[in-house]
Amino acid sequence: MFINITDNKEAANKGSSAGLVNYLEKENRIDHKQEPECWFNGQRIRIEPYEVMRSIDGNVAKLGKDDAKFFLVNISPSQKEIRFLKEQFGDQGSIEQMKGFAVRVMDAYARNFNRNGVNGNEDLLWFAKLENYRYYSHNDPEVKQGLKQRGERKEGEQMHVQVIVSRKDITNKIKLSPMNTSRGKNEAHSKKMGQFDRVAFKQIGESLFDSLFGFDRQLKDTMAYANIQKNGEISQREQLGVLVEGASQNYESRSVANELAQGVADGLFTTTGEMLSAAGNTAAGFLEVMLEPMYMGGANIVAESEIEEKRKRKRKSRGRNISR
Repeated sequence: MFINITDNKEAANKGSSAGLVNYLEKENRIDHKQEPECWFNGQRIRIEPYEVMRSIDGNVAKLGKDDAKFFLVNISPSQKEIRFLKEQFGDQGSIEQMKGFAVRVMDAYARNFNRNGVNGNEDLLWFAKLENYRYYSHNDPEVKQGLKQRGERKEGEQMHVQVIVSRKDITNKIKLSPMNTSRGKNEAHSKKMGQFDRVAFKQIGESLFDSLFGFDRQLKDTMAYANIQKNGEISQREQLGVLVEGASQNYESRSVANELAQGVADGLFTTTGEMLSAAGNTAAGFLEVMLEPMYMGGANIVAESEIEEKRKRKRKSRGRNISR
């Protein structure tokens, strides 16, 4: 699950929303649909483009000419997640489910500001558009190498939702900027703008998808795993390696590993032992695997044959217990 918030570079958000609204109508123009894909939000499912532009452009009280007037939220499930939705709900059902999911994501967006009076999607002014395709641009490597043409459709499942959300709340009184990175460190600034943790917001999107649809996410498909691989310190990568081994055992151990991986990404554990103690006794099989001897720099190395022999003894012991 990829969720991103675009500021002014692509969204050109310091003026009218007309350009962005027109751009997001591209599939209706290209495909010449008899039944166009309409805009929607948490209250309505058929909203015309002119209503979107008029509402966003009229909700700018006390914003200067250089202030952002709106932001673009991109909600993009992976191809694996899209295939899962289609298997569960069918082609049309998956579209409806994605729209409902977008409403829940905007609930999370609102709550992330930690502002009184901004508690859910109904407190925001926002409009969303579901798109089924993505297109190659001049920045894509395939276009630069001459393998694809600009404007050509990308392969695979590409369903996603684009959301235009106003800088001001639904009452046109409260300024809300997801680009505020103070996270409460600057109390005065946070009170004025609303603190917003973009990393937490992206993580919530992934967790929401899993809980709403019962998606069995593999550890290597989590945002925490990607963050540790890209930005983690050596100790964090070592902890992640332990979790990867344990996650391969069963669903319960995988669930525990996914939760611990988020703690590892947040830097909550200084050692692997501290990480394991946080798991408690919720997954005995997982911890059993985790606590087996493994190589650590400067530590004693236990031969693989010895480890395998221990595993064989455990399996024989379990077999005798079952036969009884």
